[in-house]
Amino acid sequence: MPVLIDTSDNGISVITMSGKTSKQSFSLEFLPMIADAIDTALSDVNIRALVLTGEGKFFSAGADIQAFAQSIEDHDAPLLIRKLTGILHPLLLRMRQSSTICIAAINGACAGGGLGLALACDARVASKGAKMAASYSGMGLSPDGGTTWLLPQLVGSQISRRFFFENSIWSAQQAFEYGAIDELVESDELIEKACQMATLWSSWGQHTKEATKHLLDVQSVNDFETHLRHERTLIEAAGTTAAFKEGVSAFLDKRKPKFD
Repeated sequence: MPVLIDTSDNGISVITMSGKTSKQSFSLEFLPMIADAIDTALSDVNIRALVLTGEGKFFSAGADIQAFAQSIEDHDAPLLIRKLTGILHPLLLRMRQSSTICIAAINGACAGGGLGLALACDARVASKGAKMAASYSGMGLSPDGGTTWLLPQLVGSQISRRFFFENSIWSAQQAFEYGAIDELVESDELIEKACQMATLWSSWGQHTKEATKHLLDVQSVNDFETHLRHERTLIEAAGTTAAFKEGVSAFLDKRKPKFD
């Protein structure tokens, strides 16, 4: 199967891009399958978090270059790019806006749109053999997949600038030191560690997760006064939730809260 889905009893879904899906993720054959698997997990109320990973040497190596070559010959490269971004961009937005926690378990090469998929996740765990690359410059393209918005938030503007203009390939260690990767583990620990993080991060109330993700995303475009008003609106809304009632009750009872 091009995309493997394994959902545990505690609501963690591991989505694996396998075989050619990890090597040619951004083709009209495989990208819809990846998007459908992620969308299904994001839409399922019983799934609290998803872990996205690849297979073998590849997490997600990006585009199908042969398809690009054919589109150039057919004089419809812009149409192909529009179709691919028309699938990818809405998917990235849904991942960022969903209350479902998304963790990238980066097992190998992560490039192009695959880099965007990893960066759009809430956290990234990588094996020591993983690599990160943009790869757009060498193809004569400008960056895409949200990479020029997401990466600067993690590592800063100038490090991102060098990454793109030098067409860099970061080792897992470099990416970890810059802050693009949150945890660095041995290959045989990758999925376990990613699932542990997914379990913890998804253990809070629905509103807490969704509002926290949203506030962290918009802080870079809000002035402080506007952001305070935004926080106030969301925390007032939180005051109406069952999670708030449970949190207060658990605190008074000196027990761990149990959020649905």
